[in-house]
Amino acid sequence: MCTGRVDPAFIFRAFSRGADGVLIGGCWPGECHYVTEGNYEALNMTDRCKKLLEQIGLNPDRLRIEWVSASEGNRFAEIVTNFTKQLKELGHLGVGEGKDPEQLRIDLEAAESYIRKKLISYYIDPDKCQACMICLKKCPVGAIIGGKNQIHVIDQENCIGCSICFQSCPPRFEAVKRILAEPVPPPIPEEARIIVRKGEER
Repeated sequence: MCTGRVDPAFIFRAFSRGADGVLIGGCWPGECHYVTEGNYEALNMTDRCKKLLEQIGLNPDRLRIEWVSASEGNRFAEIVTNFTKQLKELGHLGVGEGKDPEQLRIDLEAAESYIRKKLISYYIDPDKCQACMICLKKCPVGAIIGGKNQIHVIDQENCIGCSICFQSCPPRFEAVKRILAEPVPPPIPEEARIIVRKGEER
């Protein structure tokens, strides 16, 4: 529902599965539906992914981000038509760049692996975590440490960057943050992770 939730891994997964191009459509800058400015984050993320495409020998024009509102049906149609025409001119993914299919597969796998390990990380903001345990229960690899009334922490060594925690965190909390190509803040001390709720004070 928001371009801010588009994970770079989704983009490279689409390319790995044979997509010739990826188009991201978001709210106009300054008109974010959720007041999170996720479209600016998406623009920054798209820029980084374009650079990564270029590094592995693929035309960065295969990835595109456009601003279009739900009421701009004609503009959306024009964007899709234009992008489709552009992709036809570029040719099929890899073929248009003269890349060997096997090398293309290897390069895309390497790019996706790089994204998971270096480009993107997930972090739980201790000031916003409500210890609701939703992300903890949904994490497929058990990389989230926490419990009832205990601020959760992501074990960065075990995190596979699947973004499930980011997607499952209730929007009213916005506790899970996506960090692009920056160090993850250190976890707070265990003794500071206890949440004392109203009515439970001693």
